[in-house]
Amino acid sequence: MELNLTDRVFVVTGGSKGLGRATADALVADGARVVVSARGQEAVEAAVAGLGADRAAGLTADLAEPEAAARLVALARERFGRFDGALVSVGGPPSSTAAGATDEQWRAAFETVFLGAVRAARTFAADLAAAGGGAIGLVLSSSARSPITGLGISNGLRPGLAMVAKDLADEFGPRGVRVLGLMPGRIATDRLRQLDAASDAAARQRTLDGIPLGRYGEPAEFGGVAAFLLSPAAAYVTGTTIPVDGGALRMP
Repeated sequence: MELNLTDRVFVVTGGSKGLGRATADALVADGARVVVSARGQEAVEAAVAGLGADRAAGLTADLAEPEAAARLVALARERFGRFDGALVSVGGPPSSTAAGATDEQWRAAFETVFLGAVRAARTFAADLAAAGGGAIGLVLSSSARSPITGLGISNGLRPGLAMVAKDLADEFGPRGVRVLGLMPGRIATDRLRQLDAASDAAARQRTLDGIPLGRYGEPAEFGGVAAFLLSPAAAYVTGTTIPVDGGALRMP
């Protein structure tokens, strides 16, 4: 399938590793250019080097900073002359039950995971609408549909982000901007390895038993789906959340 991504330009937050990097890899492999961000300068530089300096630019930025999204759009236009869409990916909040998390943990996660993502999405959407359209994907979690044991903060914030994506899709759709959510399940990233390390073998096996495909996903498998959804090939997809979870969610 032709994704028609050649020379299109996308911002990928959290693009130095994990799901963000996998998406950046998939976009570049299909001819796009990317602007990646992360909170560490070394991580950004390594990502740009890995993606290719002719295809990628990088910016050290934290989505909790109010101006971060605008700076990313400005870099995309300055370096590559256009801006066609974005993947908004932020790190997951700390493990805890909803009742066990402290007020400070909730506030910190809200600033980055929720408000930072909302601010970025609305900034990107406004810019894309003014330029004639584009696509935005928000990396959520299967906790947007069903709670995950031990991730109480994520269980609280991700469903709200899914509804924000839907609301933005309604608002900006008439101006050519698509907004959607992606719900990764158990994808073999550093984050998942950390979560697995905190659980016992029996718990890990129960998780695998709950995945119809019988295995964890590979980051590249998520990245390919994300690249397709951001591409013109998915031009009639908006306002929805797409699971990439090996069939683990038990609801349609």
